[in-house]
This record gives sequence, structure tokens and C-alpha cells, in this order.
Amino acid sequence: MTVESKKELRSIFNLKKIFFVLLGNTIYCAGIVAFVLPTGLVTGGTTGLGLIVNHYFGVPIELFEAIFNTVMFLLAVVLLGKAFALTSLISTFYFPVILGVFQKIEWLQDLTDDPMLCTVFAAVSIGVGIGMVIKAGASTGGMDIPPLILNKKMGVPVSVGLYTFDFLILIGQMFFRDTEKSLYGILLVMIYTVLVDKVLLMGKNQMQVKIMSERYEEINEMIHQKLDRGTTLYKTETGYLHKDGFAIFTVVSNRELPKLNEMVLEIDSKAFMVINQVSEVKG
Repeated sequence: MTVESKKELRSIFNLKKIFFVLLGNTIYCAGIVAFVLPTGLVTGGTTGLGLIVNHYFGVPIELFEAIFNTVMFLLAVVLLGKAFALTSLISTFYFPVILGVFQKIEWLQDLTDDPMLCTVFAAVSIGVGIGMVIKAGASTGGMDIPPLILNKKMGVPVSVGLYTFDFLILIGQMFFRDTEKSLYGILLVMIYTVLVDKVLLMGKNQMQVKIMSERYEEINEMIHQKLDRGTTLYKTETGYLHKDGFAIFTVVSNRELPKLNEMVLEIDSKAFMVINQVSEVKG
């Protein structure tokens, strides 16, 4: 077995990854059973596409989903890699099983019949569930695959791809479904696509800090010694008096920011700081 094959197997049988794939699918299914099915909300994804095909061509939804998921799986193998595709098989088999389990829990389907509450909580469940699965390096299969392919090949954000495909599917259903439920469906898609992005960025957000101070050397040393963070020094010139100096550039976590702010002001209460949130830091 080659080194690449061993790495691929380790990637597939990563217990942490499998755990989050199962947890994400469980949250997703719980939202579907508790809030979507009881109220008959219009949905996107493979199910929504299956409803359109069934209405216009009479193809059974379960047959369409089986064929469509198979095609998407083969595309994932070719375009996204075997490790990703095989990990996604977990969702393919686990999703219908846990969906059937939840459908037997009667109280889960009687939480509320308010359409707005169902829309919001369904969106939260679906967004968090899909986000967790994708962040683990897998997918829930079906209509999750095309946005991931667009993201890899063209750099299109996953949430934008999900929103676009689901929105088109919802429009297709509006021609033969209740208008009000279709509007709730649009709201559902808008909320959960935003949440998918939030989950994907969770844990990656960092704070970019630029510090300008005459005591830059002390502040620079403090960041190295007490925060164990790297820094970059930029040569600067003040705009009014034209004094030469250095600005300190560093990146810290959200939790470290208050500590950094406090320690900088202890060294120089007149220090000038510019703080920005960045979505991801590598290297």
C-alpha cells in the first residue's frame, strides 16, 4: 500500500470526522422531522427537486432520489476525491436510518404548529447540521455535492451555491404549491445558508491588530513573551510631524484580544490600535 493510500484511509476512518458527520446528520434529521414534515414546508435540496420531477414527469420521489444521489456520488468520486466521496457514504446510509427513528418519536413532531417558529428552527437545524458535515470534510449527499464542486473548481462560496440551487428549486415548486408555504421556504433557505457559512468559519475567525506606539519595542517583546504570538514590524512616518517609527502587526484569537489590549495600554496608554476581524488565517 502506497503512502498516499494510507493517508487516504486515515482521512476516511478519522473518528473525530465520523463523529461530526453523524452528529450533523442527526441535527439535520431532527429539524426535518420536528419542523418541516409536520407543517409541510416547501424545501430545497434533493427532496425539493424530487417533488418537481414527480409533479411534472410522474417519477416516484424515492426512485429519483436514489438515481440522483448515485450520480452525485460518482461525480464526487471523480471531482472531489475518493476520501471525500466515501466519507459522504456515511451520510447516505445514516440519514434515512436516523430519519426513520425520529419519525417514530411522536412528541418530536408535536413541538409547535406555528409556521414561523417551524421555519426558523428548521433553518437553524438544517444550517448547523449541514455546516458540521461539510466542515468535517464530507457532505449529506445529493444537492450538497454541486455547491462543493463549484467551491473547489471555481471558488464559489458553499453558502452561495446552496442558496442558488435551493432558490431555483423553490421557484420550481411555487408553480404548484401553496404560495405562503413557498414564501416560508424562501425564508428557510435564506436563514440556513447564512448559518452554514457561520458554522464553516467557526473556530477560524481571528483578530488582526495593528499597533502604533513610540514604545513599540517593549510591546513587541511583550507579545512574543506573554502571548507567544508572532509579529511583523512596518516602518511608519507620522502624517503631521513626520516622525519615523514602527507599527506592530499581529494576529490573535478573540479570547486573547482583551488581554492584548490591556497589556498594550499598560505599557503605553497613548498607543494607537486598529483591530479587524479576519475570517481565516493560515501559516
